[in-house]
Formats: sequence, structure tokens, C-alpha cells
Amino acid sequence: MKSRKAFALRIDPDLYAALESWAQQEFRSVNGQIEFILREAVRRRRSPRDAAPTALSPEPADDREQAS
Repeated sequence: MKSRKAFALRIDPDLYAALESWAQQEFRSVNGQIEFILREAVRRRRSPRDAAPTALSPEPADDREQAS
């Protein structure tokens, strides 16, 4: 398993609530959802031609975290 970098994140409570709701719909933890969003943003930034919404690829199954 890959090691992960831990860090504190200050976030607006309303944004956190929105992320929490979105994460529940996707069966992820909030941390897993934030990591998924960031991974997609980095992928899109690296390859603009792959940024089309239909070109999104699912994350590897082992990266999903269990909702707590």
C-alpha cells in the first residue's frame, strides 16, 4: 500500500458539508472524496484534451476509503 502524506486542512463549514454530502452519494469518506477531486484536477491540468466530462476514468478501487 502506498504511504500517504497527512496534513491539516482548514475549510469553510458550508463547503465541508457539501463535500460530506457528495462523498456519501459516492460511498466515500470526505477525505477520499477530496483526494478524488484533487486527483481529477491534477489529471485534467496535465492533459487538457482529456478534460471532457465524458473522459473521466474511475479511480483505482484500492484508493477508495470506507466511509466512517
